[in-house]
Amino acid sequence: MHSADDAAGPPYGGGAEPIVRAAAATSAAVDRVAGSLASGGEPSAAGVAESAAADGRFEIRLSGSGGQGLILAAVILAEAAVSLGKEVVQSQSYGPEARGGASQAAVIISDDEIDYPEVEAADLTLCLSQPAFDKFAPQTRPGGLVLYDSGLVTPGSFYGARLMGLPFTQTAQRQAGTPMAANVVSLGAIVALVPAVDREALAASVAKRLPAKVVAANLKALAAGAELVERAAGSGA
Repeated sequence: MHSADDAAGPPYGGGAEPIVRAAAATSAAVDRVAGSLASGGEPSAAGVAESAAADGRFEIRLSGSGGQGLILAAVILAEAAVSLGKEVVQSQSYGPEARGGASQAAVIISDDEIDYPEVEAADLTLCLSQPAFDKFAPQTRPGGLVLYDSGLVTPGSFYGARLMGLPFTQTAQRQAGTPMAANVVSLGAIVALVPAVDREALAASVAKRLPAKVVAANLKALAAGAELVERAAGSGA
């Protein structure tokens, strides 16, 4: 089952099928984090839970530039959700846009069978580059959350979605010794905000998907991403 973004091939390459399994997604943890993040009129994650609560469907878009490991991040996230018995569809962009400019991968998690496997308006959009922010942030659902790399993106304003900037690439360099781990740092932040997948399942998926020699560094990056959100919640940022 592919989305319209699958322009030139199957989701994983090599003919592999996309992930589609049985599921349940909740929003209580997002509400808890949102209550801490809201402060002095600043954007918060409050709308993330609200936008997904009505039908139990949660749409996540991971966007950035080619080479930032966003397809791998989406596969890791999707497989973690599958391991918890959730219903998941994962897809991504192919073709010229995936090699330059803004590219994206999507993960949909739902309480029920997913009968429409495309992101209509993401509940959470991750932006790891300026072109990705400019293209995909405005497509976020009103009340949803745009999570962006504060070292690479200068956020613009648009109606409806909340904004939250965190230093993903800087943290990846510090914790894992390479900026290439920014995708995993961002997954740690996402799992701290979205209760559909827990940290243990995500860590197991990271260990399964990555070469053994880099697993330890990437598990540190994963934990660091969650800590970024926790610190932001504690400071009211």
